[in-house]
Amino acid sequence: MNKKNQIPNHVAIIPDGNRRWAKKQNLDPWIGHEEGAKRTEELVKKSRDLGIKCLSMWGSSVENLTKRPLREKKELVAVYDRYFKRLFESDELEKNEVCVRVFGRWEEQLPESIKKVIKKGIEKTKNNTKYFLNFFIAYSGDDEMIQTVQKMVEKFQNAKEVTKESIKENLMTRDLPAVDYVIRTGGEPHLSTGFMMWDTANAQLYFSEKLFPDFTVERFSESIDEYSRRARRLGA
Repeated sequence: MNKKNQIPNHVAIIPDGNRRWAKKQNLDPWIGHEEGAKRTEELVKKSRDLGIKCLSMWGSSVENLTKRPLREKKELVAVYDRYFKRLFESDELEKNEVCVRVFGRWEEQLPESIKKVIKKGIEKTKNNTKYFLNFFIAYSGDDEMIQTVQKMVEKFQNAKEVTKESIKENLMTRDLPAVDYVIRTGGEPHLSTGFMMWDTANAQLYFSEKLFPDFTVERFSESIDEYSRRARRLGA
């Protein structure tokens, strides 16, 4: 397997294709989301096995939770409920010293019952420092940047105070390291709504033809092997 210094420190996954997977199977869209949650559980464990210290998973955009049909939205929220309960009720997080964080407008969009589960889990794992697991729910990169600019306009009196460092300090993701590797499934080679646009500025990109429920741990390992074979010049 790869040498430790060839493993990306921070991997961000855009898990596209749940709905299309379900459609191909003649199933309701939320079945695809359920399968996607199962795949997420497997990839989270595999990322630790591979030595990836920081893993970010995009769960949904703001639009996913505001513009999708009501039934689908309810079912997606139910998937979140089941997934986070399983995640925080298991002993895996404490045993592996995993810190869990959630970003986005999830507190505005999710029911109180799920918010309580998530907040309790965040509090429970906040002092863990070996691995970091991040979820982006009701999150859009353009929304994050708008919020960041608004905060900075209120704070700063002088334009010279706007630096790379001050921008980072005012992001939702201020405590996250830069993303080394972005993996997008679903066969459509593009980014979406500026996902983590500041943190992915120098990231390597990997696009898989597989719909997310078909993106197995073996495929994930292959994508990490691909990263290890690339040379990162960063403009040099």
